[in-house]
Order: sequence, then C-alpha cells, then structure tokens
Amino acid sequence: MTQAKSLRIIQWATGNIGTRALRRVIEHPAMELAGLWVHSPDKAGADAGSLCGLPDTGVIATSDSAQIIATPADCVLYMPQGTDFDVLCALLASGKNVVTTRSDFHHPRSMDPAIRERIEEACRTGQTSIYCTGSSPGFSTEALTIPLVSMSRRLDCLTIDEFADLTSRNSPNLLFNVMGFGAVPGAFDQHRADHVKRDFAASLSQVADALNIAIDDWQAFGEYSPATRDVQIAAGAVKAGTIAAQRITIEGRCSGVPRLRFRANWYASSAIENTDWNLRESGWRIRIEGDTPMEVNITFPVSPEDYPSITPGFTAHRAVNAIAAVCCAAPGIRTTVDLPQVAADFG
Repeated sequence: MTQAKSLRIIQWATGNIGTRALRRVIEHPAMELAGLWVHSPDKAGADAGSLCGLPDTGVIATSDSAQIIATPADCVLYMPQGTDFDVLCALLASGKNVVTTRSDFHHPRSMDPAIRERIEEACRTGQTSIYCTGSSPGFSTEALTIPLVSMSRRLDCLTIDEFADLTSRNSPNLLFNVMGFGAVPGAFDQHRADHVKRDFAASLSQVADALNIAIDDWQAFGEYSPATRDVQIAAGAVKAGTIAAQRITIEGRCSGVPRLRFRANWYASSAIENTDWNLRESGWRIRIEGDTPMEVNITFPVSPEDYPSITPGFTAHRAVNAIAAVCCAAPGIRTTVDLPQVAADFG
C-alpha cells in the first residue's frame, strides 16, 4: 500500500525487536520517525539513530510517556516487555494508531470484557485502530495458514509445527536455568504450557472464527525427550539421559477431536529418544489434513552464526509493514482476518 505522504511513526521501546523496528522505520521510504520511548534511563537523551546503528536523526529518546502521548504521529509501534493498558488507551485516544507485537489482541472476543471495552472506547475517541502481529503467533498462525486452507472444502486438522534449533544459542542461563535443558526429566511445568496456550490459542481462535469451526475447548500440554548421548552445544554440555528437547502442544478440539494444533519444538540436540518427533532445522511445517491435503515447509537459509542477528526481523518487519494498513483501517481492535493483506513497500 503506497502512501501519498510520509507516515509519522513513534517507536515504543528498544529491546531486541524494537531496535530492529526502529532501524527499519528510519530507513523506510514512506515513514518519518516522530518520537522514541525508551525504558532504560541510560538510553534517554540519546539520538534514535545512535541506538540502532544509524546516523543521528534529530529524534531524541525519552522515558517521559506524557511527552510521547503529546507528540503528533500517525502510528505507534508498541513493543515493550509488558502491556500497559493505561498507556495504550492514552495513545489511542490521542489519535495514534497502534501496531504491537504484544499478543493481547489476536482474538477480541476472548479478551477480558472490561479491558476490551476500554480499548474500544479509546479507539472511538481517537478514531484509531490497534493490531497485534509478529512472526509467531501472527504470520505463521494467521497470515500464512488462512490462504493455505482457502483451497479446502473439508478441513480435518490443521497442524503448525514450529522448530527452534538452540544448539548455537550461547545463553546458558536461559537454556539451562529457565528452560530446563540438561536437567533430569520430570513432570512438565503446566504453567509454562498454559503461558504458551494464552497467545497461540487466541491466535488460532481468530482462524477458527474465520473458518467457522466450532472449538469446544483448548488444551495445552508439554513433553520432554532425553538425549541419547552426550552433546556439547554453544551454551554448555547436555548429558545423555537429560532433557535435550521439549515440545508444547496447543490443541483446539471439537467433540474431543483436534481441529487446530500448534506445536513448539525446542531442542538442544536432535539425538533424542522420541524419534517420532521428527525434529528438523529451525522454521515451520504446516500440515493440512482434509479433502485438499498438503504440507508446507519453511526454513531459514542462514548460517548458525548469523541466525541470532536475522531472527528479530521476522517479528519486527511484519509489524512495520502492517502500519499502512492499520492507519487506513476502521477504528477498533483489528485482526489479520479483517485487515487487507499486509504488503511490504520497498519504494
């Protein structure tokens, strides 16, 4: 979607994803950076360009929310670690559209009714819209799958497998202390499975509504698989018999039969006891069972060394590319189903 004028954009937060989005906004042919909110006091007062490896822009980072809310802009790229609904309502009511990588808005119907009404009222006041997206959930669960299913007239089950090869990730605390790799297998932490369920069940519920599939309930469960031999990864050693892979499954069921499924396959070694998991390189596998069966495999053809620097773009770039469509959308909480197709502008 080509714009007649440059869109004024505010970047909210400069974490891994936010910094990548900031750079792409500054470089975008149809966008102008209007403001930058940062969480860290160390970044406040710095030029936006210096925070993402570009020349100075003249836009100075601030931690003052009121200053950002008062700044005229067409859209805010909202990418903090947590959602502040007071801030979001203020941004929307001030006349700024919002594109966010926070996963709170995939399925408006299942949101907390009080929060949904606050957001919708702010959108009515500001005549603005809000949309959440990213690589997963978002692209893999909505934008990619809906067109694939458009060739079907009977859908028995849609399964999205996501694979994350962590062997080259040098993050010992995350892998061993947070995710539990290298530990003796025990019962899977249901809290972790439910955390994944919150975001992915909401995204797939949007797809279920679009396809008119009645889902009775959403189930979440996790599994571990031990290593069959000692392996050395970038983060440290994984011994034989300890956790080398884990899989979290989110299923939407109708009359007890799975109809929509997402599986997160995370592994520090593919030499595992559960060979039926069919682990493969990082990416997605989408399998459609029905009267038009198909399987689509997506991988990322980059070296393990380049992988950490490439992956933030999969989330950040889709959010940047969605801005034009969101700015033209009707006020309210928008979804992938009711927005036009997101198209990148390379002008």
